[in-house]
Amino acid sequence: MQFMLLIIEPPEQRGTRSAAEGPEVYAQMQRFAAGLQQRGVLRAVESLQSHARATRVQVRGGSTQLLDGPFAEAKEMIGGFFLVDVASRDEAVAIAADCPAAAWCTVEVRGLGPCFDDGPA
Repeated sequence: MQFMLLIIEPPEQRGTRSAAEGPEVYAQMQRFAAGLQQRGVLRAVESLQSHARATRVQVRGGSTQLLDGPFAEAKEMIGGFFLVDVASRDEAVAIAADCPAAAWCTVEVRGLGPCFDDGPA
């Protein structure tokens, strides 16, 4: 079963890290990813730039609308993700609990599935 582990962080958090702390946090996440890769459960992993560099795209009535970040209403942002393939949701949750980022933000566990409601959770 495949699960996405979304790293959800406060938008201002990255700016609070010192020049030494930023690379160390990133190195912790890289070591975590390497461990998942060694276990054979990692399918993909990426860190995302700040939402300040994002663009939202909407097409309404045939008209394309673009909104460049940062987004004033954002209380959190997706800072990155891990895509894992494991035997169960419990295993995905255990991996999320072991993720270093769980100590400074939230790791959301979501199963992959169709883009419609396919029944109870």
